[in-house]
Amino acid sequence: MNISQEKVDDLNAVINVDVVPADYTESVNKAIKEQAKKAKLPGFRPGMVPTSHIKKTYGKAILFDEINRLVSDSLNNYLSENKIEVLGQPLPKEGDTTEYKWDFNDEFKFQYEIGLAPTFEAPFSEKDKLTQYDIKVDEETLASRIKNLRKSYGKMTNPEVAEDGDVLYSTLTQLDKEGNPLEGGIENTASVRTDLVEDKKTKKALIGLKKDDEVSIDLKKAFNDEAIAKLLNITEEEVASLADTTFKLVVKNVNRLEEADLNQEFFDKLFGEGEVKTEEEFRARVTTEVESMLVQNSDQRLQNDLYTLGMEKVDVKFPDEFLKRWLKATNEKLTDEELNEGYEDFVKNLKWTLIENKIITENKLEIKYEEVFKLAKERIAAQFKMYSPQPVSEEQLSQYTVQFLQDKEQANRLFEEVKALKVFDFLKGVVKLNKKDIDYNKFLELK
Repeated sequence: MNISQEKVDDLNAVINVDVVPADYTESVNKAIKEQAKKAKLPGFRPGMVPTSHIKKTYGKAILFDEINRLVSDSLNNYLSENKIEVLGQPLPKEGDTTEYKWDFNDEFKFQYEIGLAPTFEAPFSEKDKLTQYDIKVDEETLASRIKNLRKSYGKMTNPEVAEDGDVLYSTLTQLDKEGNPLEGGIENTASVRTDLVEDKKTKKALIGLKKDDEVSIDLKKAFNDEAIAKLLNITEEEVASLADTTFKLVVKNVNRLEEADLNQEFFDKLFGEGEVKTEEEFRARVTTEVESMLVQNSDQRLQNDLYTLGMEKVDVKFPDEFLKRWLKATNEKLTDEELNEGYEDFVKNLKWTLIENKIITENKLEIKYEEVFKLAKERIAAQFKMYSPQPVSEEQLSQYTVQFLQDKEQANRLFEEVKALKVFDFLKGVVKLNKKDIDYNKFLELK
């Protein structure tokens, strides 16, 4: 078999594959014999079908399959041995209309177009400088977290008069321009959260309401389309097409979630029996928890800054026409409109993947199965902790993790996460990081 490459330009090439009978005769004959052993045909005992009969009946199909397998394997080996980094997969060259007899004596000539990965230097060095933020827990952030925890374990009450933050269980009836119920209009019963109301005038109208009180409100002023869709039990597209968005709201009940008391019962529910005994210990535990969350926020910021730096420093082009054809060939339902809309994001992701792969290859970074297994196990343990108060044994967690990783899509996703973390940890030791203390509220204001 003869395989050669023709360079079209720096980003495109054509691979020529010439196949003669000597390349495929042995494997085809072997495949025919194997088929004869398995075949169950009328008039023949199992395993006793003559190879001549198999060749006559199924020969061309077997030849076709063997040629495809042979060419595919040989093409992949050629690319690997010659260290040709391709984007996507080889595609049969457009315009090739050669017809073959498939008579076991044919000489085949196949041509494949390939997209070549652009060449570039790794974009990171010790000359690069970035800021690594050490986010401090301010009192406002801590107070907000404590309030949310207390509400999560609080109890529901029904006060007489509504205040900001209460939920109004109400009927909503669509009105016409004269303020009367719209004939054929929308009517629904829903829980109206006053804390989600965006319009100050509308919020003021809702606060102070009591059971059986009614008020007219413009939902478009009060809420975003997503919230309106949930309130009226319709789609966001239907919300956008509504001509009249003024509704009569009649209060059926006022609901308020009271915060849990800072007592031992609350501490035990939150952290386990006897783990926390005083309000000071409670605040310390919550502070530690929030600080851990803020470390994740800081890391995410640094990851984004590294991504931006790398993408800006690597200026490369891609074989766009080939990649678009490859995307259409591998996604039959992809429309031209969808392709054009999503292509820019596809290329960005591809560019960053190439940068990551270059860093991993040049620095011999290794992604081990044990690391993927550990991450999967941590995620599963967190899920159990969220939904079940009963601890899960290590043995059970390991069994669940093995089952989880049998799903190739999930396993690949976690592999990519581990790869990203591996590259991130490596780059933190390459670029110069200027550490800076910052309050959380100031961190949120960063662009």
